[in-house]
Amino acid sequence: MNQILPTILHVDMDAFFASVAEKDDPKLKGKAVVVGAGARGVVSAANYEARKFGIRAAMPIYRAKALAPHAVFVTPDHKRYSEVSAQVMAIFEDVTPYVEPISLDEAFLDVTGAKKLLGSGREIADLIRKRVESEQGITCSVGISHNKFIAKIASAHCKPNGVLEIDPDKVLDFLHPLAASEIWGVGPKTNEQLAKLGLVTVGDIANTPRGTLIRTLGQASGSSLYELAWGRDYRDVITEQSEKSISASETFDTDLDDQESILKEILRLTEKSSERMRAKGYAANTISIKVRFADFSTITRSKTLDLPITTTQEIFEVAKNLYLALKLNNAFIRLVGISLDSLVANEGIQQMALGQRSTGWRQADKAVDLIKAKFGRSSLRPARLVESAEDNEDD
Repeated sequence: MNQILPTILHVDMDAFFASVAEKDDPKLKGKAVVVGAGARGVVSAANYEARKFGIRAAMPIYRAKALAPHAVFVTPDHKRYSEVSAQVMAIFEDVTPYVEPISLDEAFLDVTGAKKLLGSGREIADLIRKRVESEQGITCSVGISHNKFIAKIASAHCKPNGVLEIDPDKVLDFLHPLAASEIWGVGPKTNEQLAKLGLVTVGDIANTPRGTLIRTLGQASGSSLYELAWGRDYRDVITEQSEKSISASETFDTDLDDQESILKEILRLTEKSSERMRAKGYAANTISIKVRFADFSTITRSKTLDLPITTTQEIFEVAKNLYLALKLNNAFIRLVGISLDSLVANEGIQQMALGQRSTGWRQADKAVDLIKAKFGRSSLRPARLVESAEDNEDD
């Protein structure tokens, strides 16, 4: 009996943030649009007109303006992006219940069962593209294959506003000539390691012994890379995936070298992210910080705890100690961020066994959260932050 292979779509919005800006302001159509603002900010997104000038995401704004001084620079509106994303995901869910969002602007869909009603994978892809464009005024590209890995690569090769289907028997013909960097998880560092071995294409990797890859990249990365190079990806589309982290970061208007000011910002970000976490009913097992220097180099540090925590004060103490341990000695800091990771449901946290933490901070935070929900975020602040006149809500 022949095995029936699944039909997986990877749907990716085209220049999503910029497309939403054009949707809301039709006068931007045909112009180079860059999402990102502030002299010290970075590009969040650029439409295809702007990309012609070499502008890319994560590029400093000042550099983007030098490349295309005539471009229109738009302030990010994350609330609006979330609204449009929810409407797009609702279209996907009309097609199939098997939808796995992986960001605001892309998702995997398993349409195997929907084919009986809606037609082939390509017909379903065309249906989705037409609905997204007619109902939301933006475009998307769709990759189709029998697994998530190939579908995602296919969507990248038909942008913008295209559809590409890779038949199972033609996967290797499509995959092996591609650059090694197109494989999921191959970043600049891994790509450099592969290049030292003379591995430039996906086909080069596929024809390298698995053991060689493992010795170079480690057991997990080496094995995964070998499997993907042969087009093998056995992951299912996951429809219910719990949130794994909550984070917040801030780019300073001017580089800071004052420890007290930096710790104050870490406290503000801790307050912001921990409130979100508690509102979602989670507790954090791991606390991480990110520090970006004036030269754009970045370091991260994290600490995994014996027991999950929820309170602003406990989280701040961990984050503060992680920062102090860096011993930066007046280095100029451009950005700091905090991430609450390995989240678990906040059920039974109050009923910890021997050695449980004091409930005082939990009760205080619960009361503070209720007051802020009623009177606004600025109604109660840690004393350390009261003197700060500005409460920036941007992530």
